[in-house]
Amino acid sequence: MRTIIGLEVHAQLLTQTKIFCGCSAEYFGAAPNAHTCPVCLGMPGALPVLNEKAVEFALKAALALNCEIPLRSKFDRKNYFYPDLPKGYQISQYDEPIAINGFLNLILDDGQTKKIRIRRLHLEEDAGKSIHMPDGKSLVDLNRAGVPLIEIVTEPDLASAEEARLYMEELRRILRYIGVCSGDLEEGSLRCDANVSVSADGTLGTKTEIKNMNSFRAVEEAIKFEVLRQTEILKSGGTIVQATLTWNAEQNKTEIMRTKEEAQDYRYFPDPDLVPLEINETWKKKISDALPELPQAKRARWKEEFGLPDYDIDILSDELPIALYFESAVKTYAKPKEISNWMLSELLRLLKESQSKELNISPEHFVAVLKMVESGQINRSTGKEVLEEAFNTGKAPEAIVSEKGLGQISDEGALIEAIAQVIGENPKAVADFKSGKEAVVGFLQGQVMKKTQGKADPKKTRELLIEQLKKA
Repeated sequence: MRTIIGLEVHAQLLTQTKIFCGCSAEYFGAAPNAHTCPVCLGMPGALPVLNEKAVEFALKAALALNCEIPLRSKFDRKNYFYPDLPKGYQISQYDEPIAINGFLNLILDDGQTKKIRIRRLHLEEDAGKSIHMPDGKSLVDLNRAGVPLIEIVTEPDLASAEEARLYMEELRRILRYIGVCSGDLEEGSLRCDANVSVSADGTLGTKTEIKNMNSFRAVEEAIKFEVLRQTEILKSGGTIVQATLTWNAEQNKTEIMRTKEEAQDYRYFPDPDLVPLEINETWKKKISDALPELPQAKRARWKEEFGLPDYDIDILSDELPIALYFESAVKTYAKPKEISNWMLSELLRLLKESQSKELNISPEHFVAVLKMVESGQINRSTGKEVLEEAFNTGKAPEAIVSEKGLGQISDEGALIEAIAQVIGENPKAVADFKSGKEAVVGFLQGQVMKKTQGKADPKKTRELLIEQLKKA
């Protein structure tokens, strides 16, 4: 049995206003129908005006996905009747999309690279949202109607549910890096439909389309289920019916919504209210030159330049702000692995616990903590404490150490005095050491640290402790 998968991904663009009117596109959490006007309500005589920023964002995505951008594209009306589509049609692009023939190189779990071809990327407007009430009534909220989308359609190049998940993760990462989509699947700003077919002879079989997958896990689980369902039908001698399915996450299965529409069912025709769109080379170059380094290129460069483990690279490069923070820190403290260790173990923990979307400590202050630990001014444990307070208060680490008297004790006289007290208070441990039980050194060192409130230099303390124990 051969599995063939193609994905259609809708990404909401992060424009301030909708694609064909001046209404706010930031609709999430707003009162129903608050962000509407005659254009997005489909009132007679209201004319659409194209949002230039939406076109710019679509071009950024197209270039980041290695697409060809034809000189000319046009908008079409996709006709269907549904309560949340006020005009009775959706403005989209059909036979002349803004971008074609792209690709995304996918790094598989075994380290191999697989090229996933992108058939087309086009602009369109989002529909409204139907809200189904417990009493059986349905309400319509048109705040989302007219929010700009790009639809990214792959060729049927994916061969498993795992590949589909990896593709979605990398696509989301790219769209977030270039700042055109928030990528929040739970809020619906990134939505995926999967076309799945299974065949016994290796050819393209009858496909079904799965909708309503609002997480990467849902994408993987839904496709796995559908592949298994089709395989069992074919093995039992049955035939696959072409249909649109919905993913029921609670019951962990796909369910038929309706038989699949074909393109002709939508009766596409050019929108008479919108002129064709022409993208010249100057505009394309301007947008291309402004693109940031993309995730795969960044990961490859870090591997060569910093020699970090893949685990560190994958986590620190996943979100652009974190990646830029790491790079800024490395510029002032050329120890990438040490920075990585502290970011992974401490800084990202603080970020998660604070439920903040921003690192509340500058790279300069972060590096200052690491340098104080390296120089012996504070020990590692104190460094974690200083880092946390700097994160929470915004204070300079040097000021925190000074105010709280957290500087590490390295003075031999002070350390020997503390060690002498510990030796006098623990005669049994001293006797154990003299009988060859060197493990007690750790216990005694802990007592010295306790007596000095954690300020003793650990390395110097251990050396002096062993020296004093031998004299005892």
